Amino acid sequence: MMKADSNSHHSRAVISDQPHNFRRVEIRSFIIILMFASSFLPSDAIAQELPNLVAAGDVTATSAVLWARATVTGPVRFEYGLSQSFAAGSTESMSVDVVDRTVPAKVEIGGLSPGSLYFYRATDAEGAASSGRFRTPALEGRNGLRFGVSGDWRGDLAPYPSVGNVPDRGLDLFVALGDTIYADVPSPDVPISQCATIEDFRAKHNEVYSERAGLNTLAALRASTAVLAMIDDHEVTNDFAGGAPPSMGSIFAGEMVDFVHDTAVFTAGTQAFHEFNPIRTEFYGDTGDPRTSGKMKLYRARNYGLDAAFFMLDARTFRDEELPTIGATAAQSVVEDFLRRSFDAARTMLGRAQIEELKDDLLAASAAGVTWKFVLVPEPIQNLGPSLASDRFEGYAAERTELLRFIDENAIANVVFIAADIHGTVVNNLTYQLDCGGPQLYTKAWEITTGSVAYAAPFGPTVASYVDEDSLGPAAGLFQLVYGLADRAGRDGIVTFASQLLLGGYGLDAVGLDFSPIDARLTKGGYVAVNTFGWTEFEIDAESQCLAVSTWGIDWYDGSDLAGRREEVLARTPQIVSQFIVRPEGSRVLVCPNPSANEGGAFSQCGCGVLFPIPFIFLGMTGISRKSSRRWSGRSSE
Repeated sequence: MMKADSNSHHSRAVISDQPHNFRRVEIRSFIIILMFASSFLPSDAIAQELPNLVAAGDVTATSAVLWARATVTGPVRFEYGLSQSFAAGSTESMSVDVVDRTVPAKVEIGGLSPGSLYFYRATDAEGAASSGRFRTPALEGRNGLRFGVSGDWRGDLAPYPSVGNVPDRGLDLFVALGDTIYADVPSPDVPISQCATIEDFRAKHNEVYSERAGLNTLAALRASTAVLAMIDDHEVTNDFAGGAPPSMGSIFAGEMVDFVHDTAVFTAGTQAFHEFNPIRTEFYGDTGDPRTSGKMKLYRARNYGLDAAFFMLDARTFRDEELPTIGATAAQSVVEDFLRRSFDAARTMLGRAQIEELKDDLLAASAAGVTWKFVLVPEPIQNLGPSLASDRFEGYAAERTELLRFIDENAIANVVFIAADIHGTVVNNLTYQLDCGGPQLYTKAWEITTGSVAYAAPFGPTVASYVDEDSLGPAAGLFQLVYGLADRAGRDGIVTFASQLLLGGYGLDAVGLDFSPIDARLTKGGYVAVNTFGWTEFEIDAESQCLAVSTWGIDWYDGSDLAGRREEVLARTPQIVSQFIVRPEGSRVLVCPNPSANEGGAFSQCGCGVLFPIPFIFLGMTGISRKSSRRWSGRSSE
């Protein structure tokens, strides 16, 4: 600021020292004309926006973290209040000095009113400014709630039209559920295969929240609502395990520390994540466990009145090294060995301190009468089969059983797990085994996976590419033919059938909530939507407490699509590709109302595209019949 003042004083001195009076008059006339003309310009032509706009997060009923990145050093001023006008006397303010323009500014504000809509603005030392809004959670009552969740966006696929409608949805919260950068995938601003320095990681985060082709979609999303953010693996590198020794990966090897989460690369990656997200920096105390004591704490628990409680899990920082990955064609002995080792009770994904805190918070929410309990975890907990399961909760089966059994035996109602990572939407009720090879025991909990915002290719085409004669036998050719001819909804149906076959072969429940303990009804599409980029919206009706779940999507694209037909790709508008309504356990409402997220839907209720050949339907029905022939009648399967 001192430098800026000094420069402007020097400019005034030069003007006043002009030797000719007509020169002073000419300058004054120019200034008057410029001021007059500027009154006819749009405001955004006068005031420059901040490069990543603004964000607010880690919001509680009375506090929040405000975030912005300036392009110059000097003070950044944050103003906030209940008035959108920012009129004098209606706002409070805080300032923070920026000494490195690559590091964003953050302030924590307190004394806020619960259940209130706040407006805020950040202004840097040169006058660039951006504004945003957020709502604080209510402390009590059932007021209704609307929030969104997604994850997984690559820098080379910006500017993310799949979430372009989020600011218009009036959300109370948006959850960024991991893989908020891909540090191990080259991108325009960071064209290297693996980030290694803090500068690399910062450039990756800056890239995804910066303008591309005239759009800054993720930044606009973050300015429109409160944000809750979590890491997954790609904030550092693919499939890393923070609780493993550094020898697990070449980028960590050689450091004389006990855990990956103590290495320089992990520290740089998570430091940049903290810097570029509106979150508090918290640490565990003395937990008695060296893997968590004094370490970074990303776990969060947040209540929104009696509508919902959120529990956001860090599934990376403390996990043990993953088991060796097995494929769909692995020998039976290899599959059995994987399943046996996954039930090793000494192995953890979450770390003991986090598990116990989650249990306590779930019990507290249940005792308080909170209707919905949302467990936010980057990796799926539903059974998708042992193929490629080492990175998911299925690779830590003993801990998975401990958590689901706890929810089951304590009768904690209306528990919903929300995950990302697999780049598609798959919905299923949750079962568990007490030991390897034991019967599947039903719970009343269920899970939905969501996203990706932009990862090519998504789950559907990826699964289709794995199908060959080794995995599906003679039906593989028919599968590829039908998949190639089908439209988007039809391909979702084909992947659903293929999943039923796979899960049925492992003795697992078919996907979906039909014939399960969950009182749900589809209103659009199906329980699988895996051929799009997008996000999922959750809406709790204040009166009935029914939960509407709407997945928004666009046709997916890759780098060649962006290069060859950018305008068409960026013009894609999210539409509802899957929607269902769940009546909460214990509800007195007989029929749930229709959700408000019903505009822009692309498909009819059946969600069908091209018709499937009869032989393929016959193959798929073997999986469907597995769940429908075993209607839920208690905790254990037949």
